[in-house]
Amino acid sequence: MQVSLETTQGLERRATITVPAATVDAKVKELLKTEYRNRRINGFRKGKVPPNVLQKLFGKEARARAAQELMQSQYFEAIMQEKVNPAGPPSIEPKTNEAGKDLEFVATFEVYPDVEVKGLDAIEVEQPEVEVTDKDVDAMLDTLRKQHASWKEVKRKSKKGERITIDFTGRVDGEEFEGGKAQDFALELGQGRMIPGFEDEIIGMKKGEEKTIKVTFPEDYHAENLKGKDAEFDIVAKKVEEQVLPEVDDEFVALFGVNEGGVDALKAEVRKNMERELKNTVQSKVKEQILKGLVANNDVEVPKAMVKQEIDVLRRQAMQRFGGNQAQMPELPANLFEEQAKERVKIGLLLGEVIRGNEMKVDDAKVDEIIANNASAYEDPEEVVAYYKGNQELMQQVRNVALEEQAVEFVLGKAKVSAKKTSFDELMNPKQK
Repeated sequence: MQVSLETTQGLERRATITVPAATVDAKVKELLKTEYRNRRINGFRKGKVPPNVLQKLFGKEARARAAQELMQSQYFEAIMQEKVNPAGPPSIEPKTNEAGKDLEFVATFEVYPDVEVKGLDAIEVEQPEVEVTDKDVDAMLDTLRKQHASWKEVKRKSKKGERITIDFTGRVDGEEFEGGKAQDFALELGQGRMIPGFEDEIIGMKKGEEKTIKVTFPEDYHAENLKGKDAEFDIVAKKVEEQVLPEVDDEFVALFGVNEGGVDALKAEVRKNMERELKNTVQSKVKEQILKGLVANNDVEVPKAMVKQEIDVLRRQAMQRFGGNQAQMPELPANLFEEQAKERVKIGLLLGEVIRGNEMKVDDAKVDEIIANNASAYEDPEEVVAYYKGNQELMQQVRNVALEEQAVEFVLGKAKVSAKKTSFDELMNPKQK
């Protein structure tokens, strides 16, 4: 076998590979003997067909198969011989494939880039400094109470935070429009569900009251025919209700599966869950800054093949989130995911080099920590831990996560880290601020 390797552009390589005619002929004879000999042919007993007859009947087909198999096997031998590391599958095209001649083909592929990680000490990380306070726990209990609240009708004007049931009919340019009419529509005031100004005009209405309000659809409204349009809505208020929160007592505590210890036990459980979510959120925000810093300080050329594979992963994930019958859904265009895919490939290459360059090995203690943290969200953590330990595929996934976290922690140790004091609510609900 002869191999000629050349760089075409960037990470792309082209290998011209020549396989001696004798090797091809030997492969053809082998196929005729093993794959075609037992074919049923008139005038011959099964397995007794002479080689020259097999050659005449199946020689062309056997050569095509031999060439296909040899191109695959010789490609792998060639990349090992040339010591190159392909970043994806090759494109293989035959150049010469004729009886009695050498088989010559071209394999085009991409290689992994040479990655040098630098600028770790230039990465700036703002690490949240926060703890769960008694006030935070009380606020979470109030949230749980609201989730289990009931509604009581009142005979007065509506207020923010209350629920009002209305009929409404909307018009644009004097004409009713699709989706602009509803009856017995329950609206919790202050939730921002409607277009700007709609709820503000309804606050203060009481049962039986009618009014016409004027609002303007935002420029980025989802319906093209309504963007930026002025509209009128005829409103009829039919019922006003105030929220009734349950008392925090044993009956309320039992709703959350806490059978002993009463309110104090529920508070302890709530705090534990909040602290777990807080820890995960802090780690996530620090990791996000580390990864952005890595990409910003290291220009990495990414193989197109790897980007394509990542696009396919992101596309499948998006289709799964949409749900429904995916076979009947149109395929989402690749350009929707291209930038995200490129960044994910860059991050993978950079973290991989951090791991290789520092000869990192999976820390079993880190693996156990991740499993324990995941299991703590379940009613029976020990059962979950046992499930992880008994599933080799799942354990490998956790080991991969652990190794990635170790790489992130290594970079964090080199980065410029500053602490930022914040509250639980500011950290966990940034959009509300």
